[in-house]
Amino acid sequence: MSSEEIDLHASLKKYFGFSQFKGLQEDVIKSIIEGKHTFVIMPTGGGKSLCYQLPALIKDGTAIVVSPLIALMKNQVDALRGISKENGIAHVLNSSLNKGEIKQVKEDITNGVTKLLYVAPESLTKEENVEFLRSQKISFVAIDEAHCISEWGHDFRPEYRNLRQIIKRIGDDIPIIAVTATATPKVQEDIMKNLGMSGANAFKASFNRPNLYYEIRPKTKNVDADIIRFVKQNQGKSGIIYCLSRKRVEELAQVLQVNGISAVPYHAGLDAKSRVKHQDMFLMEDVDVVVATIAFGMGIDKPDVRFVIHHDIPKSIESYYQETGRAGRDGGEGHCLAYYSYKDIEKLEKFMSGKPVAEQEIGHALLQEVVAYAETSMSRRKFILHYFGEEFDNETGEGGDLDDNVRNPKKKHEAQDDVVKLLEVVDKTGAIYKGKELVFTLVGKSNAIISSHKTDTDAYFGCGKDKESSYWKALLRQVLVAGYLRKDIETYGVIKLTPKGTDFIKNPESFMMTEDHAYDESADAVAVASGAKAGGGTDPKLVAMLKDLRKKVGKRKGVPPYIVFQDPSLEDMAIKYPTSIEELANVFGVGEGKAKKYGREFIELITAYVEENDILKPDDLVVKSTGSNSGLKLYIIQNVDRKLPLDDIASAKGLEMPEFVKEMEAIVYSGTKLNINYWIEDILDEDQQEELHEYFLEAETDKIEAALDEFDGDYDEDELRLYRIKFISEVAN
Repeated sequence: MSSEEIDLHASLKKYFGFSQFKGLQEDVIKSIIEGKHTFVIMPTGGGKSLCYQLPALIKDGTAIVVSPLIALMKNQVDALRGISKENGIAHVLNSSLNKGEIKQVKEDITNGVTKLLYVAPESLTKEENVEFLRSQKISFVAIDEAHCISEWGHDFRPEYRNLRQIIKRIGDDIPIIAVTATATPKVQEDIMKNLGMSGANAFKASFNRPNLYYEIRPKTKNVDADIIRFVKQNQGKSGIIYCLSRKRVEELAQVLQVNGISAVPYHAGLDAKSRVKHQDMFLMEDVDVVVATIAFGMGIDKPDVRFVIHHDIPKSIESYYQETGRAGRDGGEGHCLAYYSYKDIEKLEKFMSGKPVAEQEIGHALLQEVVAYAETSMSRRKFILHYFGEEFDNETGEGGDLDDNVRNPKKKHEAQDDVVKLLEVVDKTGAIYKGKELVFTLVGKSNAIISSHKTDTDAYFGCGKDKESSYWKALLRQVLVAGYLRKDIETYGVIKLTPKGTDFIKNPESFMMTEDHAYDESADAVAVASGAKAGGGTDPKLVAMLKDLRKKVGKRKGVPPYIVFQDPSLEDMAIKYPTSIEELANVFGVGEGKAKKYGREFIELITAYVEENDILKPDDLVVKSTGSNSGLKLYIIQNVDRKLPLDDIASAKGLEMPEFVKEMEAIVYSGTKLNINYWIEDILDEDQQEELHEYFLEAETDKIEAALDEFDGDYDEDELRLYRIKFISEVAN
């Protein structure tokens, strides 16, 4: 053992109390001590900060650490001060300091007390700071969260782009240490290039988090109930739930509290005091769950977070990896559950409009990866690791079976010929297209890009039209991961052939393709598709019996079956097994009125079924709604009774018209009458009303899509939805 090794281990013990290094730490530290440019890629929780903290404490001079987040800097400075008798061992230099504090910082650096100086990139650009640092001995510059340099990173910060120039001004041969927890091959290249560290020692730890279980569920109207069910099944465990908007954070935290779960909200709109309080409550285990926007979690080091739920899908795989990485830091279990609906993706795309074109292109490319991840049927772990440029074998790799796709495998079939077809189209088109255009070429659909290259006149155009475009999309994803094709990120995702792909065309071999998930949009109405995985799920036998009974009751009353109860309500009955009118009134889409009107026979059937099959009823699945919601219902009912214009009622509550119509639908579907005739008479004449009445009376389903198809443009969606409210109210309630 060389003296250096003994020193390093002794220093590690002295400063941090650890007797051994983790993973790549030792090699990284040696590289920094030798004064080499060093590039470190380590997942969150891998001990990145120690890689530059220990060398800074050992080496002469002051190390500059560039970090984007003030909160993170503060946490690290406090931790370092805790291990030293000198308070000045670590300092922050940013805009929050007053003149006296800045003077103190500079004195400590000049006197050789300060070993680590944390700065925001903006502070480094100030002339007086550059001048001062030029006159001091700088041991090295560490750039934390280095992915902020790259436009391809999920967290690009323009001020990071100039760091190289600034470092040059501070000193000529200062070693640079770039540290990041998330970097795809493209981002890595970008960081190296921008910082001019081409010959750097690069260290890359594995991105595999073998203890995390990955799961995606379809996002339905009943997502709240599903989350409550999941949290209750994990009672007493700590968890984080991420939402996209502050409003949703507040609402969901409230719903959880009402249902007996200790939860607090966390977002940037709360005042600083509340944020700190809620954060501490979570760390001290006074509450189990934090519902948060992505503002939460930066620098939160709680080792025993047992689940991370994404109520809304994140905008990149990097974000998803980072956020899910907050679960199971201690190596214990960590369940990562995300809800997916394509509507959320469309929302995120809307947010991008108005940004510069290049930024939009990057944003779309990152989003498409998220869609691919959600819809894929292959191993989710393999997919994530491939994204970060790491190969993973499910059979031998750690945690290979910890995801919903591997646990519940989808059917596979031989797709060798189709793979050849796909690779040949890439080859014949001259590898100029992104995934969308390739799929269009295969199914024979043209667009402006395809016709400008005259691809639609070629003989192979439409050679795969015997299959749906969704099939080709799924195959493309699986062929990419298998390494026969690659995405060229420089050109925003153009698909290129790899040497392995060229070989496959010449010598095809077996390729077993798994079928992708189809999260169809109608799942929106299904109350409990998701429940199936959590509790016992929907009981299909009981659903079939309830449907038969519904048909009978409908016939007897002279109304279509859906008027009695909708499908989601029957499916929810087959999860909750209500055996009294009170319990039935708590089923999705059923209120007191409806339960009393139609419930008796359904209760009798369910009671007999429960007794016959010895079923244990889940008693915790009655989801209470928050009072605010019931207040809104009351407000709507009162003002409709007063015959106020509907658009006025909506705007008084800050609702857009579609949201308002949704609220009215919820009211009538749960059995309460709403007389909106005064409004209908303004928008539809007598003949139109009669035509619509006939249609809904005869129709098999009350789905608006079916009505739109039937009338083929005679009525718009709003007119149909409003008439449906009048119809249900009069006929069903």
